[in-house]
Amino acid sequence: MTTSVTTTNPVRSDRNDTVDSQHAAEPRTASRRWAFAGTGAAVLGIATIATSSMVDTVYQKQYESNVDGFAADLHHKTGILFAFHSITVLGALLMVVFAAGLHRRLKAVLPDSLIPTIAGAGLVGTAVVSIMGSGLDTEFMMPLAGDADVQDSSAAMYNHWIGTIPWLWTLVGLAGLSVYAAARRGVVARWIGRVGLVLGGLTVLLGISPLEYMSGVVGALWLLATSLGFAFGDRRFRGTAR
Repeated sequence: MTTSVTTTNPVRSDRNDTVDSQHAAEPRTASRRWAFAGTGAAVLGIATIATSSMVDTVYQKQYESNVDGFAADLHHKTGILFAFHSITVLGALLMVVFAAGLHRRLKAVLPDSLIPTIAGAGLVGTAVVSIMGSGLDTEFMMPLAGDADVQDSSAAMYNHWIGTIPWLWTLVGLAGLSVYAAARRGVVARWIGRVGLVLGGLTVLLGISPLEYMSGVVGALWLLATSLGFAFGDRRFRGTAR
């Protein structure tokens, strides 16, 4: 009788399958850094609104019908303009990081839903608007800080631009409403969802109305509350995420 013995030699004889399976079974804690990026974006968004409000030359009564001498008056606010530019751009960059983190967080629990995409798109869209709001800064703050002549009418237009465009956080409202929709499915804390419904919904309504610039105020508050909520109140997900 002939006996046949089959021997299997793995390519990697030094591989420990037991150890590998143990590592695979260990839960990984999800990072909170993306949420803190959102907090930073919210704080800088509020600072954007504050510094923009400080450049109020165009809203002074003396320039209601005549802008003669406007550029000379705006010259005294160039320091604020430099601060406004850096704050706005940095806030936009942090908002993109938060958008990516929120998209990943929602996608992990809603893989086949449009909710994560809408939330991320709303935040990225707002970041783009912020960049556009700061887009004319170099054209004006550099000449105003030096000895170059700037037309009064152009300077007045620029003041209107930074007094409106960076405040347009309407799309952030979509992110808030998306978080609310996720909360209704039980994958986000209820209170975070309610904040999204109230502040996110109000942000959208303000954006639709002629008071669209006020969406920046409410939108920044939503971002602040929501980012802190995900940073400190999302423990169940962070402890089980893979």
